[in-house]
Formats: sequence, C-alpha cells, structure tokens
Amino acid sequence: MSGQHMAWRSYRRDDSVLNKKLAPGTFRRIVSYARPYKVLVIGFLITLVIDAVLVVAQPLLFRRIIDQGVTPGDAQVVTTTAILIALIAFFDAGLTLVGRWYSSRIGEGLIYDLRTQVFDHVQRMPVAFFTRAQTGALVSRLNNDVIGAQQAFTSTLSGVVGNMISLVAVVVAMLFLSWQITVASLILLPIFLVPARWIGRTLQQMTREQMQLNADMSTQMTERFNVAGALLVKLFGRPDEEAADFSGKSGRVRDIGVKIAMANRVFFTALALVASLATALVYGVGGNLVINGVLTIGTLLALAALLGRLYGPLTALSNVRVDVMTALVSFERVFEVLDLEPMVQDAPDARPLTPGPATVRFDHVRFRYPSADEVSLASLESIARQDSSPVRDDVLRDVSFTAEPGQMVALVGPSGAGKTTITALVSRLYDVTEGSVSVNGQDVREVTQESLHALVGVVTQDAHMFHDTIRANLLYARPGSTDEELHAALADAQVLGLVQALPDGLDTVVGDRGYRLSGGEKQRMAIARLLLKAPDVVVLDEATAHLDSESEVAVQEALAHALQGRTSLVIAHRLSTIREADKILVIVDGRVAEEGRHDELLAAGGTYADLYRTQFATQETAPA
Repeated sequence: MSGQHMAWRSYRRDDSVLNKKLAPGTFRRIVSYARPYKVLVIGFLITLVIDAVLVVAQPLLFRRIIDQGVTPGDAQVVTTTAILIALIAFFDAGLTLVGRWYSSRIGEGLIYDLRTQVFDHVQRMPVAFFTRAQTGALVSRLNNDVIGAQQAFTSTLSGVVGNMISLVAVVVAMLFLSWQITVASLILLPIFLVPARWIGRTLQQMTREQMQLNADMSTQMTERFNVAGALLVKLFGRPDEEAADFSGKSGRVRDIGVKIAMANRVFFTALALVASLATALVYGVGGNLVINGVLTIGTLLALAALLGRLYGPLTALSNVRVDVMTALVSFERVFEVLDLEPMVQDAPDARPLTPGPATVRFDHVRFRYPSADEVSLASLESIARQDSSPVRDDVLRDVSFTAEPGQMVALVGPSGAGKTTITALVSRLYDVTEGSVSVNGQDVREVTQESLHALVGVVTQDAHMFHDTIRANLLYARPGSTDEELHAALADAQVLGLVQALPDGLDTVVGDRGYRLSGGEKQRMAIARLLLKAPDVVVLDEATAHLDSESEVAVQEALAHALQGRTSLVIAHRLSTIREADKILVIVDGRVAEEGRHDELLAAGGTYADLYRTQFATQETAPA
C-alpha cells in the first residue's frame, strides 16, 4: 500500500478507540496467537527492514550517476550505476512478493485460527445465548472483528515498522545531504497535518454514518429476501412502499458516498499540494545552493526524490496510536466472545450415557430462564438488553415425575404453562435451577452432552431444515446412512412417495428453512430424520400440529411403531395422543397439577377435565 493511502486509512479510523481501556493481559494473549507464526513474523520483519532501507538507495544512486558519471563524463560509472539501479528494482520487486507471501500466510492463518475458534465456541453456547444475541453481531465478530485483529500482524505491523524505518532512513539521508533543506521541508508538514486531522474527524463521522446506513439497507434486504419476509410483503401487498423505503435508504448511502469521495479527494489533493510546495522549496533553495557551489546537481535531485518518500510515512505515523488501538480493540472484541463461558457444558468428570431403554426422572425441579448477564454480552444485543433484570420468576416449580422405558408421557396445559421448558430440560438445553433431571439414574449434568443428545431425539412444532438437499438434512441425524435406510425412514414417516415423485429425489434442495415444502411435508421430513436417528428417548413438541387428518393418522401409526420400547415425552396437541398416553401430566403455572391416565383424570373432574372440554372435546369423533 502506498504511503499516501496508508496515511489516509489511518486518519479515517475512529479515534474514540483511544479512550478504550483494554482488559489486562490482552497484549499477552495477542502475542500467544502469533507464536505459531514466529518464524514467518521474523521473516516478514526482515523483508520490511530491507524494503525500507531500499527506499533511500535509489535516490542516492541517482546522485552518484549525476555527480560521478554524467558531470565528469564517466560513461562506465553511468552504465554500472544504471545496471545497479535496475538490479535493485528487480530485487525490490521480488522482495515485495516475498513480503506479501509472508503477510498473507500470517494474516490468513490468524483469520483461520480465530474464526474457527470463535465458531466452535459460539456453537457450543446454550440456546439462551442465541435467544438474546443478534445474529448480525455474531457474524460481525466472525468477519469484521477477526479481520481487524488479523490486520494487527499485517497492515498495522507493516505500516508501523515499515514507516518508522523508512522515515528514519529518509531523514538521515536528507540530513546527510543537506540539513538546511531537510529542516525547511519538515516546516511545511504542519500546514498539511492540521487540516488533515480536521478532515479525518469529519470523515470518521461520515464513515460511522455510512456503516449505519449500509447496515439499515442490508437489514431490509435480509428481512425481505428470505422466504418468510417475502411472503409477508406479498400477502400484505406493499411492494411499492417497500421499494420507496429502500430507495430512500439507498439514496442516503449514495449521498454519504459522494461526501466521503470528496473528502478523500480533498485529502490527497492537500497532500499533493504540500508535496509540490516542498518540491518547489527544494528546487528553489537547493538550486541557489547549487549555483553557489554548496550542493551538487546530483545531491539536489536526490533530495527531491527523497522528499517524495518523506510525507507519506510521516503522516501515517502521526496517527499510529489509532492504528494500533484499532487492531487491539478488534482482538479484544474477539476475546470477549471467547471468554464468555457456556452455562451448559460438560463436567470435568462427565461420563457417557449407555444407549438402551431409558428412564427419565424429574426430581423436585425448579427452573428460571437465565438473565442477559448470565448468558450473553451487551455488545451482542441492542433492544433485547433493555429487558434484562437480576431477578426472574420461576418457570417451573417443584416438578417431579418419572417416565419409564416404553412409556408415553403426555404433557397438557394452557399456553405458557412450562410444557416446552420441561422437554428442553430433558435434552439439557438448559440446566435446572434446583433439583435434578436424570436418565437411568444419572444426572444429565454429570454425563457428556454428546452421549445425551445421541440418546434423545426431538421433533419440534417448527422443525428446521437447512438450505440443502433432502439427503443432507436426513444425514444430519445419522451420517453414513445408506439410501435404503433413508428410504425406510421416509416410508415410515409417510413421505417417501413425495420424495420419489420429485425430479431430483433425495437430491432435491428444500430451500431456505425448508420453505419449498409444505408445513406438513416439512414436519414429516423432520419425523423421518428422527426415525433415522432411532433414539432411546423421544421428545415430540406438538410434532403433528401441521398435519392434516389423513397424514396425521399415517404418521401416528409410524410413530407408534417407532416408539415401541422407547421412552417418549409428548406435548399433546391431538386427542389421539392423549388417549394413547400411558401417563398424562397436567402442567399449570409451572407445576404438575394432576397426573394419571386419560380416563382417570377425566373421571376426577379436575383441571384436566376442564382442559379436555375446552381444548380437546371438539376433536371427538365417532369410534371406528
């Protein structure tokens, strides 16, 4: 990067980072990330030093070719010096490529290390983290901040080290040639730096505004271009208003872009103007010194050439604190995510669960959802942060029950009573506040999450599908499954005929979140995925809610076959589910209000009987 552009990039950076207090040990952690690249960093620094020294070599050789070759008429000096200049040019070009190879190896390696570490860490965070953190903020940590941290070892390192060595070499060479002209040249620098700082502060504000405007525009595109957003716009018939709104946002981006472009041009024009004035000064003062015999013509030309290599590095270094702090803050923002410990993680002595028939037991479980301070970061939230509070009400209160192997336990109750929360605790998506959840007598907090998730299978009401093929979505449950096994699972889920009728069969892409499938089709695909996994404990969170009556009957038959010998917790949505249940838990206000079989609870005439009359009686059909 040229000295002028490097200087301008420095002035564009937000100087508010200078007020940032870095966490203790940040610099030491940064160095630890560079340790695997120690040899490459040393090689990179060597190329910077040599390249910076070569900055002054060419002007000094110009001086030699004029004073010792052209002026006395020595053709041999002219020829040998010209050849040397050409060789240095070739060497410098090669050195530039080598330096670029070093910087790319270091930079891309650091990006890989940081990005994979952050991704691995974030995906291990509990569900509560994702309910609060903004997706865009997380993606920004993986992209913008990681790249900003990488620049600490490439752009910032090369800029600071290279500019410092270049500046020292140029100033020493100029002082050696003529201290008078060197001092005169440096006097002009404040004429440029003062307005440059003012323009830089103005541009910082415009750059922040541009980033916000671009974010607003990108948000609108992201929300409107996914299937759900596009469907909403279509259904409410407001494409003209959407177009007008986007046009306004895009127009503001255009206008701020014009302002930034003009600010850029003003900066470079001012720098070129100062350089021209300095060149005029050198030739004016130096020309008179040549006439008076104080300087030679070669020295004058060398000074003029060195002057062109002076202002870029000097200007960039005048704002070096901002460059360094920007890189350090980017590192700290990455460390901030890495330092957030997952609330749900394996205990040091966690043991794997043994596959097989499973007993699920809730023993006096109390649970409240964690607050923002416990699971998230303020910098990853915006509006969601405002509702955080240190104390929250319990969602579950003293919940106790047992599901034996082969039993189907149905959970019924009003919306918000805590049914889904109970099923989430079985998979250990959250940890209980008090009490325990155990599988085969082992507290789920004392077993490995991998073995627990392998043993428990879940189908939710809104089953998610990746934007990939049907095959890939099914294989996510059990990688390595054969096509015959995939077809068997699809057949059991009553969806094989649909897949076989598709032109691409298993290789059909289901679209964003599976929107190319109907709600019932997507749900049956999710059930097929569950059947392929063949877990020992099955959790169905209203898994048949999107199915029509015919599909429901078929899938219920498939589920009844699949659940044989397996423990199942089912949030009841259909009357058929309740009648088949071995045990029904009536959940009211986070408590188990009643427990028993359908006929027993109905005869008791309590809460269940009221729920049945209001929620399920309309599903009553004549017996077959």
